[in-house]
Amino acid sequence: MGKLFIVSTPIGNLEDITIRALNILKTVDIIACEDTRQTKKLLKHYGIEGKKLIPYYDFKEEILSEKLLNFLEENDVALVSDAGTPTISDPGYKIVKKAIEKGINVVPIPGVSAVITAISASGLPTDKFIFYGFLPKSEKQKEDVLNELKNLQITGIFYESPKRLLKTLEKIQKILPKSQVVVAKELTKLYEEFIRGNPKEILEFFEKNPKKQKGEFVILVYPEDNNKNLNEQEIYNFIKEKKQEGKKSKDIAKELAEKFNISKNKAYKMVINFT
Repeated sequence: MGKLFIVSTPIGNLEDITIRALNILKTVDIIACEDTRQTKKLLKHYGIEGKKLIPYYDFKEEILSEKLLNFLEENDVALVSDAGTPTISDPGYKIVKKAIEKGINVVPIPGVSAVITAISASGLPTDKFIFYGFLPKSEKQKEDVLNELKNLQITGIFYESPKRLLKTLEKIQKILPKSQVVVAKELTKLYEEFIRGNPKEILEFFEKNPKKQKGEFVILVYPEDNNKNLNEQEIYNFIKEKKQEGKKSKDIAKELAEKFNISKNKAYKMVINFT
């Protein structure tokens, strides 16, 4: 039984690959790749020759994952994407899941990820964050995601294409007008750039600089703290009054959330911690 190696590859700068990743690519029998042309460039750059490359992409992942399972019965296989870590907004989830179910050893070979690269230099809070991948195409679903982030009070991270960049920034300005936004452009490449500001400033920057709308983008959004200006004494008095009325904590939390425009979870924590 072979092993399945999940190998991270550079997201722009070909030097951003680990020695361990290169050794795996040199020694495995087969490399499954999102685009064989991209992988050939990487292998050629490092003088790795004679490898069997098989395509593994999104719209045929179900069929291709079965094919890979057959190879894994007798061969070690490395799974790579065009850039970054496989399975992270890239193909790979299905073969990993099936390999685990078959008892095949799945070995991660860590390396570059655009998500971590972007947030590490963003200047936004990093203690908690959520990665959404690409935002949904549906306007309603996109609004739902941004409204969810608004209540979470953590950094949200999205991938975005040049064609949808302005519309997405417009949506962020509409739903999260006071948030802090960072757009990371062309990470690790020659024209890498971080654009920081509020939604209005970021949108105006790209509207005034059409040439900057080209490339690959990671958008990071930290919502305004809706609770920073809350009057603690007013909240205390509100909870005290409702408790004296004999209301249940769940009902008080619901009223509290509505009155002070805070999330239900936060409101409930305030109620149960009331002394």
